[in-house]
Amino acid sequence: MIELDTTDRQILRALVQDATQSAGAIGRALGLSQPAAWRRIKRLRDAGILKTQRLDLDKEALGFGVTVFLGLKLATKGRVSLADFERAVSAIPEVQTVEHILGLYDYRLRVVARDISDFERVLRRRIMTLPGVGDVEANVLLSEERRPGPIG
Repeated sequence: MIELDTTDRQILRALVQDATQSAGAIGRALGLSQPAAWRRIKRLRDAGILKTQRLDLDKEALGFGVTVFLGLKLATKGRVSLADFERAVSAIPEVQTVEHILGLYDYRLRVVARDISDFERVLRRRIMTLPGVGDVEANVLLSEERRPGPIG
């Protein structure tokens, strides 16, 4: 792990706000030259601190108005390979994230759907038919506030 100084943290905060910013724009905002900002960003990437750049799509504008979090417990842990389950559930396009968790449930899924009846279709025809699926608890997302992770 590399040591992060104040400038590194400022660069990370700037990229969390808008990952499409150029090194020149970040440099100007922080009082650095473009090459200096680029070198720092490259160092952060090379160290694995900056993993990917992702697009933040507006799900509602794309017609997906409902987000549901599913707590899912496998009924037959010994008979179903976790890797096989994860591969099968990840192949469902409406499933946005698959998180293997510790607690009451084995997995937490983030599922998007056009509406509640579309979600019911995805649940009944795709998720509940996967091998090993046992108990399921659904929580419908009402609102979301995104916060960047800890930068320090």
